[in-house]
Amino acid sequence: MSYLNQIRVRFAPSPTGYLHVGGLRTALYNYLFARKNGGVFVLRIEDTDRARYVEGAVENLIVTLKWCGLDYDEGPQLGGNYGSYIQSERLEIYKKHIQILIELKKAYYCFCTPERITELRDSQQKVNQQTKYDKLCLHLTQNEIEEKLKNNLPHVVRLNIEIDKKVIVEDIIRGKVEFDSNLLDDQVLLKGDGYPTYHLANVIDDHLMKISHVIRGEEWLPSTPKHVLLYDAFGWEKPVFAHLPLLLNPDKSKLSKRQGDVAVEDYRSKGYLSESLVNFVALLGWNPGIEQEIFSLDELVELFSIDAVNKAGAVFNIEKLNAFNFEHLRKKDDREVLRILKDLLTKSKYSNHSLADDTLLLIIEAMRPRISFVKDIIENSPYFFEPPESYDQEVIKKRWEEDTPNYLRTLAEEYSRLNTPSKDDYEKALHKAAETCGVGNGKLIHSLRLALSGVGGGPGLYDILFILGKEESIKRIYTAIERIK
Repeated sequence: MSYLNQIRVRFAPSPTGYLHVGGLRTALYNYLFARKNGGVFVLRIEDTDRARYVEGAVENLIVTLKWCGLDYDEGPQLGGNYGSYIQSERLEIYKKHIQILIELKKAYYCFCTPERITELRDSQQKVNQQTKYDKLCLHLTQNEIEEKLKNNLPHVVRLNIEIDKKVIVEDIIRGKVEFDSNLLDDQVLLKGDGYPTYHLANVIDDHLMKISHVIRGEEWLPSTPKHVLLYDAFGWEKPVFAHLPLLLNPDKSKLSKRQGDVAVEDYRSKGYLSESLVNFVALLGWNPGIEQEIFSLDELVELFSIDAVNKAGAVFNIEKLNAFNFEHLRKKDDREVLRILKDLLTKSKYSNHSLADDTLLLIIEAMRPRISFVKDIIENSPYFFEPPESYDQEVIKKRWEEDTPNYLRTLAEEYSRLNTPSKDDYEKALHKAAETCGVGNGKLIHSLRLALSGVGGGPGLYDILFILGKEESIKRIYTAIERIK
């Protein structure tokens, strides 16, 4: 039986920094495809480009995938039957296979210096030729090769691409894509430092790890004919390819750091929920064909189909992501929001607050309809955690009149008579104070809100009073009377 009948997919990032949202989408689509089809999701670290390796990137990557809920079945720290899952630990495997290619005349040693390669490319560019290696070293005799190797001359190993050949790539998303081998360069397979290039290691590992479907970004499509040629050279069965569309900025340029955040970690640090980011990224290039847009990860698994992924680039719309975050926050259980809020408070200037969980839950209930991020609770309603240090001047001009202090004193006296007041008690006492002062309720409501919070908007006034409590509310009323002139 062909191993391609067993669904095995992989996410194979390079540890060169943070996880790009495009990388998250690739990981997500592989994960969804595996879970939907009862398959295996493999994490493989492609760290053969040692110049770009970033210390700690692998650990960060694993933490980020876990935060997103994308648990892999085989990979670093977890193991599996096809390890190691870190390419720098598989060098002997690549060297063994490169010898096979050399013996089959599908690859050859190249001893050209970097200077010669540069001169060759410069001369080709001057006459508007495609820049590619001219196969000079392919014509070395066996004796010449052995002599150069014996003298330890620096060298690489190149793929020997046959001329005048059509290379066909069958792609689930793109359909049948045809390449002319005359336009393909004799790609370096093994570098001078003994490390394989992406192309060699990628193909060998996908075969040995029995990867059935290669789902990756569109940027890898031009390299795929070289991979097809390598599969053919080894006589191996090819996996099924699926190349995902580009992620675009609103101006249709390729998504880049220049126009906004591109790292998953950036969005996490800004307070986005993992559920909302995963939901949003899932719809960048794929549509479930229904009107519903807000999905859990389990729902995405149930609905996902690789056949429904679009060819066209997908625009990254931050406003839509914000809307998704609002919706997912609404669906979150209060206790989950409490956990996030408490964690954020420990990192804020209110780390020494003395509010009980029950009080924090009341704050969450009051603020939930008005926030898209849990951090908004702290940023938009600091008055729950400390008395206002200043008062909005525009609100003072509009709402604070000459008699306002007298109205508020009357209100404070009414509140002082209350015993463990409810929200209704605060409201009734305000109506009574307004009646005593001979004014409408609005004369007290707006100035009271200002005294309690320092601002003119926010959650329900009686919610604020109930959360702050009688003593604190009365104290803030008198403080405002003293400070606002």
